[in-house]
Amino acid sequence: MKAKTLLAMTAIGAMALGMVAAAPSMDPKEKTPAPAPTAEPKKTDGAAVGTAAPDFTLTDTDGKTVKFSEISKGKIVVIEWFNPECPFVKKHHEKNPTFANLVKEFSPKGVVFLAINSGAPGKEGAGKEISAKFKKDWKIEYPILIDESGDVGRAYGAKVTPHMFIVGKDGKVAYNGAIDNDRSAAKPGDVNYVRKALNEILTGSSVTEASNAPYGCSVKYGAKK
Repeated sequence: MKAKTLLAMTAIGAMALGMVAAAPSMDPKEKTPAPAPTAEPKKTDGAAVGTAAPDFTLTDTDGKTVKFSEISKGKIVVIEWFNPECPFVKKHHEKNPTFANLVKEFSPKGVVFLAINSGAPGKEGAGKEISAKFKKDWKIEYPILIDESGDVGRAYGAKVTPHMFIVGKDGKVAYNGAIDNDRSAAKPGDVNYVRKALNEILTGSSVTEASNAPYGCSVKYGAKK
């Protein structure tokens, strides 16, 4: 009996030693790996769709001061970045009545239109005088605001002329992109993104294509101060 008990104890001891030998060794300096850092949301320059439109105060070609937060209150606002010497702007004002037709169609529905010239002094198409001349020549019925510092253009992230923005009644950007789907300097496209977005907004629908890549001439900013 004693012999059997001794044999059993010896077998249990051997098994325990085997388990210890099989267990992986732990380096006391080894630490549990830290979890991978969570990626930060991608930041978007300028006035992204769904964000509050930056407020501004600018003077138009008639010398009138325009404060955006006042004229946009409870309104849908279309903003066009403007350079009268840019062939893509001429395409929609001089060669084709793209903007004139939009104003004719949507002004009676309470939509406000603005143009902003962010060209720096001495740059192509910049300044009050040339903007006023083409406003008259092209019979533009809405204000052209002068932003020679480029502060407003940079706040919106305006890249080209004409870069288009639509601001909804809630003060948030509803559209940011091109005027239409023909990127040439000759003819207008068969889809006017601004018209399409305005019709959707006015009917209470969500904008199906709220942003895309604008096309045109680069905005003629000056050096940052």
